[in-house]
Amino acid sequence: MMPIRRTQNWLPGVFNDFFTNDWIEKANVTSPAINVLETEAAFKVEVAACGMTKDDFNVRIDGDENLIISMERKDEKREEKKNGRYLRREFSYSSFRQTLILPDNADKENITANVENGVLHIEIPKLKDETKKQQRAIEIQ
Repeated sequence: MMPIRRTQNWLPGVFNDFFTNDWIEKANVTSPAINVLETEAAFKVEVAACGMTKDDFNVRIDGDENLIISMERKDEKREEKKNGRYLRREFSYSSFRQTLILPDNADKENITANVENGVLHIEIPKLKDETKKQQRAIEIQ
């Protein structure tokens, strides 16, 4: 009789183990999706930033004139008082950093960024190509 009593609670244990997310492989937890679009006038970068605010991001140009996009938000570990309890909880955020090498025709002085509807939008205007570079032959002496 003892083995039967010991295994009476196996069903709730199976469900509790299933709904914990420790065994689930998390793909791209710290790497949000990025789109880069080139138009005639600009390069447009979109970063999936669901639940993020502009304060969670840092967009800058480094010393090598590369575009650095970084974000940091701490995991929410505290449990809020709610009716019920979570059986599965996957909302978590951590740090992310992406370096984009800017092309020579990027106008690095006029880059703009904003967060709208869960997407970080960065617009990198292209330099006006007012003077076409002339090809010329170099005389060898």
